[in-house]
Amino acid sequence: MANNDETRGFKSLFDWFANRRKTGSISIERQERDIADGLWHKCTKCSVLAYTKDLKANQMVCTECGHHNRVDSDERIRQLIDSNSWTPMDEHLLPADPLQFRDRKPYSDRLRDMQEKTGLTDAVRTGLGEINGLPVALGVMDFRFIGASMGSVVGEKLTRMIEQATQRRYPVIIICTSGGARMQEGLLSLMQMAKVSGALERHRRQRLLYIPVLTNPTTGGVTASFAMLGDIILAEPKATIGFAGRRVIEQTLREKLPEDFQSAEDLLKHGFVDEIVPRTQLKKMLIQLITLHQPPAIKAQNNLLVWETTTRNFSHTAVNEQ
Repeated sequence: MANNDETRGFKSLFDWFANRRKTGSISIERQERDIADGLWHKCTKCSVLAYTKDLKANQMVCTECGHHNRVDSDERIRQLIDSNSWTPMDEHLLPADPLQFRDRKPYSDRLRDMQEKTGLTDAVRTGLGEINGLPVALGVMDFRFIGASMGSVVGEKLTRMIEQATQRRYPVIIICTSGGARMQEGLLSLMQMAKVSGALERHRRQRLLYIPVLTNPTTGGVTASFAMLGDIILAEPKATIGFAGRRVIEQTLREKLPEDFQSAEDLLKHGFVDEIVPRTQLKKMLIQLITLHQPPAIKAQNNLLVWETTTRNFSHTAVNEQ
């Protein structure tokens, strides 16, 4: 009798495991069918699950905590530029390996891998387009490509874009994000700081508008050059903005830095940033700024020149009479 009970118990236990395994496999299949890859997104700040389609509709900004998720250059262009108005520039420019640099793997192999993975030629996309019908020259850095580090191609593409904007009298907007200069290219990388800054100075002399938008993170040589040369400097909330890294500064000063150090909010408090603009409001802000700083018409320019000349002559006569 006991043997029969044990046998019946053994069979029941076996059946139970078999049924559980079968049920579990069905659940996994159902879960994979119901929750496809990329359908939901978990916020890295508040851990709230969001429907990816809704998150993209809100420009990758968490509706719960306002965290700005990183977006690529394609998405940035779609968010800012009017449909069918984007004309890319200098897509044929490709990075070289002048130093034959090698760390864990050759720099040339790293470039090839990044180009295949991202579909980009380098860490910035430049072009001409329209924002609400207003013509602009736009440069968008892409952190996916070696941390958006500034190499020779990045500097060359930005310089050519700025020069084209100066010639056409377009405002310049650069969406900045970068880990700094690309040390695999040595001195050639550092030279891009001066080259882009020189192009922006020529743009400024023509009294044309330049707006950098600092996103997370903007550091190193990019911060030390064109990211901080804007007529109006905008930043996204909570963006990390700085030159040297936090750990390096703490080791140099031998003291603990505040929690909000190198944040967009801290820079706004100290006057390094003019305004912090949420991504969902960025296009509207750019439209307002570009409209307010549109170059005056030729007739208005001539009247202004006549008025300035008359005022200068009057002042000069008054001084002589005195």
